[in-house]
Amino acid sequence: MSKNQFITLDTGLKVPQIGLGTWLSKPNEVKNAVTHALKTGYRHLDLAKVYENQHEVADGIQASGVKREEIFLTSKLWNSWHHPTKVAEGLEDTLRELKTTYIDLYLIHWPVSFPSPASSTTSLRDILFPLAQDQKQVKIDLEVSLVDTWKEMIKLKETGKVKAIGVSNFTIEHIEGLIKATGVKPSVNQIERHPLLPQPELINYCNSKGIHITAYSPLGNNLTGELKIVDYPEVKEIAKKISADPAQVLIAWGARGGISVIPKSVTPSRIESNFQQVELSDEDYEKISKLAEKKITRFNVPITYSPKWDINVFDGEQEKQATHKVKIA
Repeated sequence: MSKNQFITLDTGLKVPQIGLGTWLSKPNEVKNAVTHALKTGYRHLDLAKVYENQHEVADGIQASGVKREEIFLTSKLWNSWHHPTKVAEGLEDTLRELKTTYIDLYLIHWPVSFPSPASSTTSLRDILFPLAQDQKQVKIDLEVSLVDTWKEMIKLKETGKVKAIGVSNFTIEHIEGLIKATGVKPSVNQIERHPLLPQPELINYCNSKGIHITAYSPLGNNLTGELKIVDYPEVKEIAKKISADPAQVLIAWGARGGISVIPKSVTPSRIESNFQQVELSDEDYEKISKLAEKKITRFNVPITYSPKWDINVFDGEQEKQATHKVKIA
């Protein structure tokens, strides 16, 4: 796999297969990470309003000296801007933060709507996560459907300010609902994917529809206190055998089959090594794939968040207790 491998979307747009994720980065870390990544050769940056660091990304791009048109920018519409009257406003806010006139790929971040802010003086934190009276969970807006929001996303593409539109954290049922109502499919579905959550059924479905898959958290994540996937003996053994590091092995596993991957790092050496792509033999690929047989693990489940989202998104075991379901149409 060459460093400059691209995936072509249904729109003809070319996506660099390896991108830099910016989620869970501390304040003032992202500017330098973006600058270093671009100087290393990355041309795909994955962003979102809710990460609260898009202004730093803009500064990092400027400091790198790389032209805007050479960079593929993905950003995401946050839940608090799902109302049809707020979708365009959400995009304009992101364009302002990024100091750009267009986004290459704009995604609906979650199939969940939060109430729009009632006042312009509401704090950003309260806009992003409007709390219910008990202060323990986020308010869910059940009036706005995914189809309502998707129709407005389609209009954004027509303005030229967005080159492609897609979704994130959507299931087959959610995507089917969008296509049935509008006839317009997402170009991309960005999902959590790693060896403990391979999601073959969803990937096969998206492939059959010509919907590209981007994998976030390709290394798993460190929030649960469990053994990191990079520390699994099987992964370390393969890494040693092919003179790579465990993260490189997981990125190579994640990219198999034309999937784009967006590992996050703010450490210069790690940013560089994540971009030094390696090849896995079929045997090693299968060995890593078998990790899911031990235990399927989804790290990002909204009902487990604090404050929690009382909604069933993926229909997993943890979500059976949720009061609400996703409103598709």
